[in-house]
Amino acid sequence: MFGTYYAGSGARPSPIAYSPDMDIIFLREIRLDARIGIYKREKTITQTVELDLDIALPDERVFKSGKVADTIDYAVVVERIRAVLVEQHYGLVENLAEHVAQIIIGDFHAPWVRVSIAKIGALRNARRVGVVIERSKKK
Repeated sequence: MFGTYYAGSGARPSPIAYSPDMDIIFLREIRLDARIGIYKREKTITQTVELDLDIALPDERVFKSGKVADTIDYAVVVERIRAVLVEQHYGLVENLAEHVAQIIIGDFHAPWVRVSIAKIGALRNARRVGVVIERSKKK
């Protein structure tokens, strides 16, 4: 799991600055209601999505200060994502994952994030279907 990770949709992915000593907060199995889907029936209902987030801390200040102001407050992250899900309909989980990643990098100043989003019960024979993306701050 350590080493260089790649992200992006181009033919030659660009390396992400990820190092084994990167400090990461994680959130698992966040369940939120979303307006998501491309099918007609999905455009009129909400569905439960499940998110897993790995978020790199911007710096090491929190380890010295012990103050929540010097870290990324995961409760605030979840509330921000919840607000985004109320604002608009997403056709694909890929679009939602990209939007969540950009919020975490832009609004919370994380240098790197891994976002996993799954629709629950979208397919009869699968418990979850979804996407995992990794993004980093542009240098």
